Amino acid sequence: MPDLPTAQDDTEAELFSECWDTVLSYADLCTSGSLTAHQLATEAFTLGMREIRAAVSTRGGSARAARLPAIPALLTAVRDTAARWEAAGQGHRLDPDLRLWLGSGGAARFAGPPQRRPLALRGLRDMRDADAALLWLAEVEALPLPTVARRLGRDQDTVAGELDRARTLFRDRCHRAHLDSPLDAQCRGYARLLDAVTRSPAAEAPGDLSRHLATCVRCAEAAACLRLYGGALPAALADGVIGWGGLAYLERRRRATEARLGAGRPDPGTADPEEGNGRNRALRGGLAAVAVLLSALALGVSMMPFDRSDDDLAATQADRRPVTGPDLSRPAARATATGSPAARATGSPPAPPVTSRPPRTHRRAKPAPAPQGTSSATHRATPAGTPVTAPPAGCRVAFDVTAQWPDGFQAAVTVTTDRALTDWQVAWTFRDGQQAGRTWDARVRQSGSRVTAVAADYNRVVPAHGTLSFGFLGTWRNRNHPPTGFTLNGAPCALG
Repeated sequence: MPDLPTAQDDTEAELFSECWDTVLSYADLCTSGSLTAHQLATEAFTLGMREIRAAVSTRGGSARAARLPAIPALLTAVRDTAARWEAAGQGHRLDPDLRLWLGSGGAARFAGPPQRRPLALRGLRDMRDADAALLWLAEVEALPLPTVARRLGRDQDTVAGELDRARTLFRDRCHRAHLDSPLDAQCRGYARLLDAVTRSPAAEAPGDLSRHLATCVRCAEAAACLRLYGGALPAALADGVIGWGGLAYLERRRRATEARLGAGRPDPGTADPEEGNGRNRALRGGLAAVAVLLSALALGVSMMPFDRSDDDLAATQADRRPVTGPDLSRPAARATATGSPAARATGSPPAPPVTSRPPRTHRRAKPAPAPQGTSSATHRATPAGTPVTAPPAGCRVAFDVTAQWPDGFQAAVTVTTDRALTDWQVAWTFRDGQQAGRTWDARVRQSGSRVTAVAADYNRVVPAHGTLSFGFLGTWRNRNHPPTGFTLNGAPCALG
């Protein structure tokens, strides 16, 4: 495995610390295991930095002056490295869906004639580097604007207006690129109408245009890039620039930002939730330390892992000793990323798409009512008159239902631990016969009403007073009350 590149100056050191976890996150989507993901990320990072340096040398600018912003340029290097692995007979190390995509016309578009490449890629390349970087960090990486301003050295008071201008500029570049594309007569006839309809958030597409967009992939792609309202822009950027796995990557980055901002870190308006860690990693002497630290800590929340149904993972789960509850040897069904272009069918209801998720609702688990005549406190044999109290819990858990439909739901579990962990298992009991299915950031198995979530390979380590989080899809009938009896490594967890 090649060594990680060495930063040549302070600017590159900062760039390394900002970009490595994003590269590893996408590499994890592309491969079949954490070790393979690290190998792909290392090779791609080396290739991407070499190309960025060549662009800088040619244009006489800084590392920020690459043709694409640094992060999408490095993600492109991951995709290109995966294609070389496939061509060299190492495709068995890649995700099977990615291998299918690499042999399809979708992959060929990224290497084909410039006028036939995805519209978002062409539009982003045609922007000034500073505007393109601002758009990517805010829309795809989902970073708070104060964080984006600090990363790019911009004024926090004006960055919101600059982002609006960058969005408008991207739209204009995409419209021009669409008109320059080889369009047939029908598509060219709709081009001006499409431009007019997408300029206003209140405008509705005429029936004939809607029918055309339902059957024409190129014009539908243009509509996503041109419409700046409705939340379609991040998905259009991720899918058009990254290609395979773009939507799954987008969801991972959003989850990473949500987890960082919700884990008790400084307020995003006053402190960068990643800035301190990034500087510390750079000071620790290179990207090797970054890889180790991020693999153990940051990627535990940044990777939106959708457990694969590998037989070896099932065997690993069977070998683990459950820490609580009845026999937990039966593994639950698992699947790949919900945002991937060819998600595997598992029989479970699909998760809501990234671009059209229902409004998020939060329901926090509540304690089950104590039986009549008993106390909710832990009972022990004590002398008469001695107060009976429960010992303080060393962890706190929040259970949120983020989406629900007639026979299924999507849930997120967040646990804060007072002690440092080198591995973890979180267990709970469903009250209404619910069944846990597809999962990410953990491996879930269920026996009866008792469910146990086991740490993934990359997020086992949790610092003291840190958080771990994972999510899953479930099914329910009649009622869907929050679960009870949460434990962390066998110890009860408080709710709240």
